[in-house]
Amino acid sequence: MRMRLKKHLDERIAATQNVLAARESEKFYEMTDEQKAAFNLNLPAIFANDNPIKLEIGCGKGAFAIQSAQNNPDVNFLAVEKLSNVIVVACEQALPLNLNNLRFLNCRAENLCCFLPDNSISEILLNFSCPYPKKTYANRRLTSKNFLKIYQKLLVSGGIIRLKTDNETFFDYSVESLTEFGFEVTDVCRNLPQDAKGNVVTEYEAKFRALGLPIFALAATIK
Repeated sequence: MRMRLKKHLDERIAATQNVLAARESEKFYEMTDEQKAAFNLNLPAIFANDNPIKLEIGCGKGAFAIQSAQNNPDVNFLAVEKLSNVIVVACEQALPLNLNNLRFLNCRAENLCCFLPDNSISEILLNFSCPYPKKTYANRRLTSKNFLKIYQKLLVSGGIIRLKTDNETFFDYSVESLTEFGFEVTDVCRNLPQDAKGNVVTEYEAKFRALGLPIFALAATIK
């Protein structure tokens, strides 16, 4: 079932341009490669500095990105969400906070290379990504080979992927996929303490913890 669009969605999104770096066009897939290249963002200009940039893919309503930006003023955060209906809420929550180190990007993860320069991201954050449990949907998982190729292009030398999930099967798949692709997987944890150093509890994480479910986490460094 398709999500019903929020009322006045385009007007609401237009009102958040100060925090929304770019929005994928509805006609994106009809464009030529040259036209798509025009979407590539000048990140130092957007953030007005050369601080490291962390990229959250699948930011939802933005709670993690907002808190992370507040906690780390010397780090830039770019939060990606493909659903306009959802990212508009994140943008509206961030707008009055005037966080110069936080911007949002409304696009699909498979199109990130059209929006972001190569070797521009220090860390990629995958928080409770959809596990797509059916094997026929494995290529949609954000740690599948197709997406790892994108991350490899975007990450700086020594860049890191950080992943958190409640789904053990997806976690094990991710460990295997990252390792096979050539990432060095470290900090593997199968029951992440809520008060672990640097941990920002997401909306989903709070929900799963309340149910008594373990949180799985890892870091993977590009070689």
